[in-house]
Amino acid sequence: MSRRHSAEKREVLPDAKYGDRVLTKFMNNLMLDGKKSVAERIVYGALDRVEAKTKRSAVEVFHEALENIKPSVEVRSRRVGGATYQVPVEVRVERREALAIRWLIKASRTRNENTMEERLASELMDAVNSRGSAVKKREDTHKMAEANKAFSHYRW
Repeated sequence: MSRRHSAEKREVLPDAKYGDRVLTKFMNNLMLDGKKSVAERIVYGALDRVEAKTKRSAVEVFHEALENIKPSVEVRSRRVGGATYQVPVEVRVERREALAIRWLIKASRTRNENTMEERLASELMDAVNSRGSAVKKREDTHKMAEANKAFSHYRW
């Protein structure tokens, strides 16, 4: 990592169908081996399935699901006098979004449905209803932060 200055954030272009930047970030994270068209097909297919099931706007459902997954606090390791403490810290807005996207994709990939499209649609539905692996991950992160609240004075 450069000590002189931090890397500048690149702006991603909004996606073609819905004009949403977060959805583009999601697709870029889902993409494997640079195959963006495959990632787009998976995401759009999953959103169509969600829209058919919920009878609501697909992007609205997607954002609600992400909102239910975003963590507000996490623990970071801090070394003080030979001991390592798990110190709870608040999560920055960009990192919240990035973690939610990452957790949603990971949870989708570990599901048992046949196609990635089905898995992603199911995980989105679960996230909207505050169930599923991605929401559980957020709850576990919050529990960990709550359990280590005693070390919050080591915050930097």
